[in-house]
Amino acid sequence: MKILLVEDEKGVANFIKKGLAEENYSIDLAIDGEEGFHLAISGLYDLIILDVGLPKMDGFEICEKLREQAIQTPLLMLTAKIEVKDKVRGLDAGADDYLTKPFSFEELLARVRALLRRKKDPMLELKVGVLRLEPHARRVFIEDKEVFLRPKEYAILEFLTRNRGQVVSRTRIIENVWDYNFDTGTNLVDAHIKTLRKELSNYSSAKIIRTIRGMGYLLEEIEVEN
Repeated sequence: MKILLVEDEKGVANFIKKGLAEENYSIDLAIDGEEGFHLAISGLYDLIILDVGLPKMDGFEICEKLREQAIQTPLLMLTAKIEVKDKVRGLDAGADDYLTKPFSFEELLARVRALLRRKKDPMLELKVGVLRLEPHARRVFIEDKEVFLRPKEYAILEFLTRNRGQVVSRTRIIENVWDYNFDTGTNLVDAHIKTLRKELSNYSSAKIIRTIRGMGYLLEEIEVEN
């Protein structure tokens, strides 16, 4: 799952980013409203965590503009403002939840999980042939046998599954599994794909992930072999 954090207070931003990264979420950080808005409209994120008091464009304005552009990504608003009218303003602007500073990381994490569960997704499961993923539990099955993957391998497989039948470039994988500052010149994606293939081969002899030379990777339909 990929999360955009828009927070200008360095201490708070580092606290949230470190904690969520340890929970195996991929985090992009923006430190002002304009940068946060431009990242948010990309549609790359499963969740946005948005501070209200930001330079250049405040959280209320960002939220309103995103909803005006039909960006329906779940949005958790953070603020030091504790008056009811401020909470009402944030929710009316289009926020899905509201958390007042200071807060415990455990509460933030619980709200993140709740918003991700409520995310409007027509598929509670992702299925391609005999491959089945349960995204919210981050579980993978082949022919009902559970496959245990490391977080990055799972994230790559989920992204490929959501884009099944399409060739996905290494750059798109990096943008969705790592953060936008990641060095696209590295071969780390290829190394993770190699490990992922090895793990999947323990459960199926079918070629699940194809390399399309010069373009990227393709997840193919996997059928039961007789």
